[in-house]
Amino acid sequence: MPREKLTGKEKAAILLIALGPQKSAEIFKHLTEEEIEELTLQIANMRKVSPEEKEGIIEDFYQLCLAQEYISEGGINYAKEVLERALGDDKAEDIISRLTSSLQVRPFEFARKAEANQLLNYIQNEHPQTIALILSYLSPSKSAQILSGLPEEKQAEVTRRIAIMDRTSPEVVKEIEQVLESKFSNIVSQDFAAAGGVQTVVDILNSVDRGTEKYIMEEIDIKDAELSDEIRKRMFVFEDIVGLDNRSIQRIIREVDNSQWAVALKGASDDVKEAIFANMSKRLVEMIKEDIEFMGPIRLRDIEEAQQNIVNIIRKLEEEGEIITPRGGDEIVV
Repeated sequence: MPREKLTGKEKAAILLIALGPQKSAEIFKHLTEEEIEELTLQIANMRKVSPEEKEGIIEDFYQLCLAQEYISEGGINYAKEVLERALGDDKAEDIISRLTSSLQVRPFEFARKAEANQLLNYIQNEHPQTIALILSYLSPSKSAQILSGLPEEKQAEVTRRIAIMDRTSPEVVKEIEQVLESKFSNIVSQDFAAAGGVQTVVDILNSVDRGTEKYIMEEIDIKDAELSDEIRKRMFVFEDIVGLDNRSIQRIIREVDNSQWAVALKGASDDVKEAIFANMSKRLVEMIKEDIEFMGPIRLRDIEEAQQNIVNIIRKLEEEGEIITPRGGDEIVV
């Protein structure tokens, strides 16, 4: 079937097949359970896909990604101009029309291009909910700069509100944008926009200094212990081990039972395995590899539990000042 006649789900399924299991699994982490279920069903029911179809879908996806990047840099007209020069008028028109039919321009685009200090001066006296909404649409690094510059009494409250935020109506987004229009351009959302959430908080806190993070987390812990625990669970993930220095990895290895390493590494990426094995003795590496090979099928839940146990050990060692964990942005020494 020509790819022009394929549905969006079919194209997404083919793209995931072409990317392979490991990359597809990483993409699934950013999807809802319903989306994962629909795509998995689509992949399972997919007929044989030719190499030409795979290449065509990948090329389409690449061009759409480029177009989105151009739009974020300079708007629709800028993207169209760049694509016309690169691909010709007809191809550029096709890409832009397909993209704009589904693309929702994110609110506060103007704020993302403004200086952090400029934004801080303008919004620091706003209501915490207003600040939370604005920060949810900014990059984690810019949000971190603004959050760090807010009065202490607002830092934790704004962070908490970002974490529990779900969807905001276009009327509210538009109203807040209009408050800022005297200094910045106004972009109106055309649909309910998803913003905020725990992961947004994690991305921001991964970029602030540890003192600010500690204060915010302590304050959130007082007001909502369950939310605080959920944020902490996401602050460092198992795959982040690849960013640790060798001394830290060796310290972690001494704290983790060998049998737990075998289970955790069975579902780990090659990069994580290499980072761990490079800091083990040859004999221990061979033993764990044998355990992995002969342990047979293991439930994903058990693998994730073993990985989470190791992450908990890493957090404990970090809190005790035994190791340094990688953070977003600049390196921070504990």
